[in-house]
Amino acid sequence: MARRRADQTEDADWPDETGGDLLWRVRVIRVSDDEIVVEQPSAAGQTIALAEGLELIAVMAVGQNRWMFRTTITGALTAGINSRSGALRLVMPTDVERCQRRNFYRTSTAELTLPGVECWPILSPPSIVSAEVANRAQITDLRQRGVVSKAGEPTNSIALPEVGPKFGGRLINLGGGGVGILISQTEGNLAEELRLYWVQMDLRPQVPAPLGVTAKIVHRHIDSAMNVYCGLAFEFGYNPSHRQFVIDEISQYAASVQADQLRSIRKAG
Repeated sequence: MARRRADQTEDADWPDETGGDLLWRVRVIRVSDDEIVVEQPSAAGQTIALAEGLELIAVMAVGQNRWMFRTTITGALTAGINSRSGALRLVMPTDVERCQRRNFYRTSTAELTLPGVECWPILSPPSIVSAEVANRAQITDLRQRGVVSKAGEPTNSIALPEVGPKFGGRLINLGGGGVGILISQTEGNLAEELRLYWVQMDLRPQVPAPLGVTAKIVHRHIDSAMNVYCGLAFEFGYNPSHRQFVIDEISQYAASVQADQLRSIRKAG
């Protein structure tokens, strides 16, 4: 579900464009001469359906190096695999390309534009419930009124729990129970492990306002460019009903992005 963009310069130290590609971390189940079988992507434990014929960009990490290639979904598998979520069959690429070191989700033929995120340390956990309820109400109201805004635009009246200083980053990947974000080296010291954070993912215009969720940093490391990668686990214990809302919004976002791509494929064909 990645789009090529031509407006990003190769010498950017830190990407400042906003955008909407989603990147899932999935397990490779098996490889043959003509296909790669991987786990079906999921969010908060619920499978995200991806359609046959959808064109994807895959990223392989080998140590500090990343390699990218284009592929296509040829179908799904449910039998004969060790995965409760099912699996996807992908076309084996004819070649792969090493990502640029300074902008490591871009090659000469493919590029990922990753959504922006904003994070705040939560100072008072009891304030989480009202913030999550308000976030759901805001998104629902804006969608019902047909209000559309672009990613990165200011959003008025975003309810927050009681929080500390904000830091920003990029949504690197989605997993079964959380997200991975990348924080610039200038703000990396603000991200502490084993602490609750209010995380807002900017998935506009498909989601009309940043999607808020509570998460805990469970691991972090510094990459070769001195940026900080953080793995966060979603925390729905304070307001369990928010879990399904987050899943539904991510699912709707994924469905919208792939529908746009499939329309383009049919039109080109």
